[in-house]
Amino acid sequence: MMMAVMSMMGGTQARRAQLNREAVLSATPVRLLTMLYDRLLLDLNRAEAAQVVENWQVASENLIHAQAIVSELSTSLNVAAWEGGEGLFAIYTYVSNSLMSANIHRDVDRTRESIALLEPLRQTWHEAAELVPAQTMSAHLGGELGIA
Repeated sequence: MMMAVMSMMGGTQARRAQLNREAVLSATPVRLLTMLYDRLLLDLNRAEAAQVVENWQVASENLIHAQAIVSELSTSLNVAAWEGGEGLFAIYTYVSNSLMSANIHRDVDRTRESIALLEPLRQTWHEAAELVPAQTMSAHLGGELGIA
């Protein structure tokens, strides 16, 4: 009986992973950006919760994943494409360093600071995605918005 339940759970997890892959593969560039921000904040909130209860392994895993997302956001940003590009790149650099410090020093305040810096950006990208029609957004992503 237990094996059957475990098998069903494994099947459910596999199906969820497949759906996530399909969502990423079919997403527009702007949707991918908002998905990255959503996952980044999820990771940071999970890391913060783990740090509070001193579950350092879970905190570290989430902080490392968050660092990978920030790295992806940094490398895909074309800083020359728009006026705010350099400022956004500076925020990504600062947050990346903060997340490393939060992990190394088990510093929940650095994690919270990163959340406070990134949550308004997440909200702004979601609002921008709603304002610009999908066809127009695709044309602008490589240009005006500075996202490769």
